[in-house]
Amino acid sequence: MAFERVSRLTSIPRIWRLQALSQLAAIALSLAVFLSTTAPAAAIGLLRDPDIENGLRELAFPILRAAGLSPNRVKILLVNDGGFNAFVVDHNTIFLNYGLILKVPRADVLQAVIAHEAAHIANGHIQRRIGNLEGARTASTLGLALALIAAAAGGGEAAAGIAAGTQSSAIRSFLAHTRAEESSADRSAANYLRLSGISLQGLIDLHRAFQGQDLLTPGNQDPYARSHPLTKDRIRAAQAYFEAHGDHSQPNANADYWFARIKGKISAFTRAPKWTLLRANEEAHADIRLMRQAIAHHRNRNLSKARAAIDAAIALRPDDPFYFELKGQILLESRRIDAAVSAYGKAVELAPRDPLILAGHGRALLAAGHPRDALATLEKARDREARDARMLRDLGVAYASTGQNGMASLVTAERYALQGRSEDAELHARRAVGQLPVGSTGWQRAQDVLLASERANKRKR
Repeated sequence: MAFERVSRLTSIPRIWRLQALSQLAAIALSLAVFLSTTAPAAAIGLLRDPDIENGLRELAFPILRAAGLSPNRVKILLVNDGGFNAFVVDHNTIFLNYGLILKVPRADVLQAVIAHEAAHIANGHIQRRIGNLEGARTASTLGLALALIAAAAGGGEAAAGIAAGTQSSAIRSFLAHTRAEESSADRSAANYLRLSGISLQGLIDLHRAFQGQDLLTPGNQDPYARSHPLTKDRIRAAQAYFEAHGDHSQPNANADYWFARIKGKISAFTRAPKWTLLRANEEAHADIRLMRQAIAHHRNRNLSKARAAIDAAIALRPDDPFYFELKGQILLESRRIDAAVSAYGKAVELAPRDPLILAGHGRALLAAGHPRDALATLEKARDREARDARMLRDLGVAYASTGQNGMASLVTAERYALQGRSEDAELHARRAVGQLPVGSTGWQRAQDVLLASERANKRKR
């Protein structure tokens, strides 16, 4: 598992477009959004792990198919945040906080979250929310203008009242639109779950998780609750749908397994190793139990125990590429470079198209002093996932190590663009444009980053 920070997950030329929407779609709306004329790019901290992302694909597949969305196009990504939240910012990605996964009790509850967010994409809510946001921002800006006029005329208290009242009205108007969309998403989510053969009890229990939020003052509520309908209304609607259609779901061992594996791996990496080792034996699946122990021992810097545990997990699932990937990570971070290359190589053999596994193999090859082999592997990774900032860093090193400085500058510029560092992106994009053959694919990519970063930097000045 690796931490990385990105500005928005989208194509390079659009990195800085509609920057306020990242905050908005995260259901973290605040008064600052309306007071600022240009909201800063919202940086999102991600936890990238091929095993976890594969498990989320397994859980999401039937839901996305029922929603009419392509499971190959819509990615489910993990956000480095312990809060109870999930959100969408575009039509290609659903974000889940790791804290949400740790807090939900069953696979069907997590699948209810995924179904709800998939409904926002399928129902076209993202584009409508853009218009609603712009309307709210316009109303707020008008209120500030009136307040300035009142202040200039000597009416200080009146100015404050106008500004506060208009901004509050703008927020209420926007959240009213948002709550209507959330009710629509709940109805669609219930339908997707039914069509997927997933119990609607998960949706009911998801809503029950928010009971008590409605009684808190707005400042103490979870932002998710403030932008959604009252919990009692959501529970009532879900129960009515449940009673009208019945529950024809069957136990799903595959979903239960992947939920346990996702949750076990997240908890092993985010909670104290002592906590993990004390509770690992509660896990019913032997391989997941061993995986959790391997991670805990690795974080305690006990390589021998970590290696023994992951090898035991591999013995139970010898064709599992993700356990070999984890073994590669443990060995690489323990500076057992050659053994790490071998483990990652086996993972690639079992999952040759997984971009995060390819990126890990390339990282190990770089560490082993094989930059040309690393470059070939990392280029394959980039062809399949161009938004992995850590991979772009390693790819830049591989290009520089093989004398391709123009390409090194290009991927460095792309990495800074993804991280919202527009000034650094512009600097390296200019270098790439000057070094790469005019009209080449790399030169065109550099031009895309340069134009986007120039526009972003002009707005800052």
